[in-house]
Amino acid sequence: MWERDIDRIALLELYLTGRLPRRRRQPEAWALLDDLPWTRRTGRRGVIELAVSQQNKVIQLLNRVWPEWGLVRDGLLARGLNPTPEGLSRLHDLLRAETVALLPERLNRRTATAAVAPHSKSTLSSVRRDALGKTKLTGDGIVRLRAPTGVRFARGTTYLNAADIASVFGEVAITERALLDGAVLVGDLEAVLLVENLGPYLDLEPPEGWLVVHVPGWDTATARLFLAQLREIPVVLFGDLDPAGVRIARHLRQLHSKLIWTVPPFWGEYLEKRALPGEWPDDLDLSQAPPLVQELGRRGLWLEQEVISVDPRLRAALQAALS
Repeated sequence: MWERDIDRIALLELYLTGRLPRRRRQPEAWALLDDLPWTRRTGRRGVIELAVSQQNKVIQLLNRVWPEWGLVRDGLLARGLNPTPEGLSRLHDLLRAETVALLPERLNRRTATAAVAPHSKSTLSSVRRDALGKTKLTGDGIVRLRAPTGVRFARGTTYLNAADIASVFGEVAITERALLDGAVLVGDLEAVLLVENLGPYLDLEPPEGWLVVHVPGWDTATARLFLAQLREIPVVLFGDLDPAGVRIARHLRQLHSKLIWTVPPFWGEYLEKRALPGEWPDDLDLSQAPPLVQELGRRGLWLEQEVISVDPRLRAALQAALS
């Protein structure tokens, strides 16, 4: 029962303050202590208090289940922290911050979090972020690209032909760190096509001179860096016609204000036979969405982009989006 710090801190709080409120994070500890003859209910709902004559009982239990409780008590008091789950968590953060090793200038966010928090997927609170000092954090995403002929990537004095890379790897991938370190796209582009799903990204035939970029969902930190290089180039979005697709379009437009959301006119021909039943949230505003999307919302239907990804009319429809 007393293996977890979050339960043992309940014992310490009861001893130091004489009271213990019921918390969602400590249900078993509170219930066990509530059943013991050492405690009694107070006039406040969900709060128990320790009988003064029973303090030695709590000390004996602390000595048995948490031998280092005195160090924890002293650490909390020295830093003005309460003997609560939140106070204990902050104490651990501060102790880690005091002993964290010298960190490099750049770290993956998960690696950095593991250095100053209980584990790599912990929340990076302000105390934990301060412990990292000037270390810059990266998500280390990649952007997958299908580049037209003539496009190169440059970093300093090094140039690589995108078509040559794709001839070996099938496509080109550029990392967040490469973009942060100055890698840039060089060459003439007619437009950039952002494609939500992997199949259409690989299978559709883009117009001549178009760069095709896979942008799946909301993980766009690296795409943001890449799009920042393309301010003067038309950017077209081709995605699913469903609530997630609408939200993704809005999100990407925040990254690139001139984003063109294209819904090829012939897509409506697929509505009767290929649309899927799907709910549209009442609070999702479709007033600025393309007409076909508004119709789908009224009828409770979705359309996947895969159904038209190899339609021979798609290439011309994408080109027409620039008109």
